[in-house]
Amino acid sequence: MLAAPLPEAGSGPEASGQGSRGAAADRSPFERPAIVWLIVLAGAAGIVSWPDLWAVLRDLRLPDTDDAMRLVQVRDWLSGQSWFDLAQHRHAGAPPMHWSRLVDVPIAVLILLARPLADLLTQSSAGPISAEGIAAALWPLVLLGLYAAILYRGVCRAFGWRAAAFAVFAAAQAVFVTGLFAPGRIDHHNVQICAVLALVLSLARPAPTSRDGACAGALAALSLAVGLEALPFIAGAGLVLALRWWRDGRTALPPFLGFSLALGLFAPALFLAQTDPALWRAAACDALSPPWLWLAASAAATAACAACAPRGAGRGLRLAVLAACGAVAVGGFLVLFPACAAGPFTGMPALVHDEWLVKVREMRPVWQLVRLAPDAVLAGYLPVLIGAVAASVWARRGREPAQRCLMAAAAASLWLGLVLGLPQFRGLYVAGAFVPLVGGPALDRAVALLRVPAAGPRRRLAALALSLALCGKVWLLLAAVPEAIAGTDKPFAADHAAWQGCGARRAVAALDALPRGRILAEIDLGPNLLLHGHHAVVAAPYHRALPGLVASLEAFRDAHATADVARRVGADYIVACAPPAEPGEVPNVAVRLGRGEITPPGLEPVPVQDTPLRVWRLSAGAAGEHR
Repeated sequence: MLAAPLPEAGSGPEASGQGSRGAAADRSPFERPAIVWLIVLAGAAGIVSWPDLWAVLRDLRLPDTDDAMRLVQVRDWLSGQSWFDLAQHRHAGAPPMHWSRLVDVPIAVLILLARPLADLLTQSSAGPISAEGIAAALWPLVLLGLYAAILYRGVCRAFGWRAAAFAVFAAAQAVFVTGLFAPGRIDHHNVQICAVLALVLSLARPAPTSRDGACAGALAALSLAVGLEALPFIAGAGLVLALRWWRDGRTALPPFLGFSLALGLFAPALFLAQTDPALWRAAACDALSPPWLWLAASAAATAACAACAPRGAGRGLRLAVLAACGAVAVGGFLVLFPACAAGPFTGMPALVHDEWLVKVREMRPVWQLVRLAPDAVLAGYLPVLIGAVAASVWARRGREPAQRCLMAAAAASLWLGLVLGLPQFRGLYVAGAFVPLVGGPALDRAVALLRVPAAGPRRRLAALALSLALCGKVWLLLAAVPEAIAGTDKPFAADHAAWQGCGARRAVAALDALPRGRILAEIDLGPNLLLHGHHAVVAAPYHRALPGLVASLEAFRDAHATADVARRVGADYIVACAPPAEPGEVPNVAVRLGRGEITPPGLEPVPVQDTPLRVWRLSAGAAGEHR
C-alpha cells in the first residue's frame, strides 16, 4: 500500500532531524542532501533546451503565437501606448486584447534592465542579442524558480526535505511544467500555475487559518485578473471551504471567511487597476469584469452570512444559508449576464468555430489527439490520471494528517483537471503542475523501500514503477519507440517546424523591404508578422478579432474569393507559407499559394528575397476597380 508505515524511511517531517539523519546516513546515500540535490540538478538540466534558448536570445524565436503577441503588447506599451489601451492597432479593426497588463509589467522591467547587457553582448563576440530576447528567456525561468520554491515548501511541510527535493526532480520530468516554463514562454499560463499551486497549498493543511484563507483568496483574485483559465480551480477551492463550514461549523469558518473576503476585496481592486474606466460597466465573458466580480462579491456575501449564523446552528441551517446564497449568486449571474453562461466564445460565427477554433491543438479533445498526437496523450493525460488515483488512495489510507490533506488537495486538483482536459487539452495545463506533488513523495517512498528488509522485490518494483509513471518524459520516450521503429514523423512537429521557419525573424524582416501595408495571411502567421516586421495584419488567432478571422478563412477557402476578400479588408499584400506535404492531404488555397502551385485571379506575385514566404498583391486592374 502507498501509505504503509516504513521504519526509518526518512520521508516524514520528523525524519529531517539531525539525529535520524545521522543514524541512517551510513545505510543510504539518499539521506545525504548533497546526493539528492545532485540528482535534482541532473534532472533539471533537461528542462532548458540550449538550442531553443539560443534561438530566443539571438533570433527572438518564441515557442507560441501567444508569446509573440504578448511581446508585441509589451513593446507597444513601452513605446508609449496607454496602460489602459490594450488594442492591437496594427491589426485590422484594432481589436482589444483580453490579456492583463499585470503580466506585461515584469517583462517590461526585464527589458529595460537588460538593455545595457544586450548592448554589451552585441558589441562582443556573442553577436546581436536583444533586450527583448533576454527578457523572454529569463522571465519563464524566474517563474520556474518560483514554482519550484512553492512546490518544495508545500511538500516539505508534509513529507520532509527529501520528498520535497524529489518533487522538484519530478517537476523537471513533467511535460506541462517543462513546456509552459520553457524559455520564451511569456504567455500567462505559467503565472496562473504559480498562483493556483500556491492557492491550493495554502489551504492544504489539517486546520487552515483565516490568514491561509486570505492568502488563497488574494492569489485567486490575481489568477482571475491574469486570465479566467483557472476559474474552475478557484470555484472548487471556494466550494470545498464552504462544504467544510457546513460539515464542521464555526471551527471551519476562519479560512472560508478569509478566502471569500480577500477574493471579494482584491478582485475589484485588480480590476480597477488594469481596466479602462470607460469599460468598468462593460461585461466581458473572457476577462475579469462585472460578471466575475458579481461572483466574487457573492462569495464574500456568503461568507459574511455564514459568520452571522448563530453559534449553535446545525447542519440543516448551515446548508440553508449556503443554498440561499448560492441561488442568489447563480440566479443573479444568469439574469444579469446571460451571455456569459455560454462561455467566453459567445457570438462566434460558425465558420470561425468550425474551421479555426476546434482545430487549434490545445482546444482538441482527447479522442482526437489519440490519433493525431499519441505522444501528447501519453505524456499529458496518463501522469495526471495515475497521479489522481495515487493521491486519492494516499489521502484515504495515509496516517499523517498533513500528508492526507496534501494528497486530498492534489487528488481534487488532478481529477478536476482530467474532467476539464477530456474535451479540451488545455484543461490539463494547471492540473499537470500538480503531478509532482504526488511524484516527489512517491519517489521518496520508492527510495525508502530500499532500506526496508520486509519489502520484497515486487513491492520495490511497484513503487519504482509508480514513480516513473508519474514522469511525463518517460511516456514521451515510450511513445517515441514505435515511431522510431516505423520511421514515421510526427505531423504536428513537422507542421510546427514549418511555421517556425515562416514566422522567423529573418523571414518576416525580409518583407520590410516592401512599403508599409496590411497583410492578409493565414491566421497563425499574424503574431509573428507583427513581432518581426513593420506591416499591419488582417488576422491573428484571437477570438475577439472575429472580422479578421472570418476574412482570413474566407480568403483561403476559395481561390476565386481571395482577391475579393483582399479588396474588402483593404489588404495591400497577400502572404502565404507552405507547410510540408502530408499523406492524403487536401491542401487549402494558402498552402497551394505557398508552394507556388497557383496564382488566384486578380493577384500578381511580388518578388521578395531571402524568405520562404511568398507575397502577392492585387493586380493593377483589380486594384483599379477597388479604387
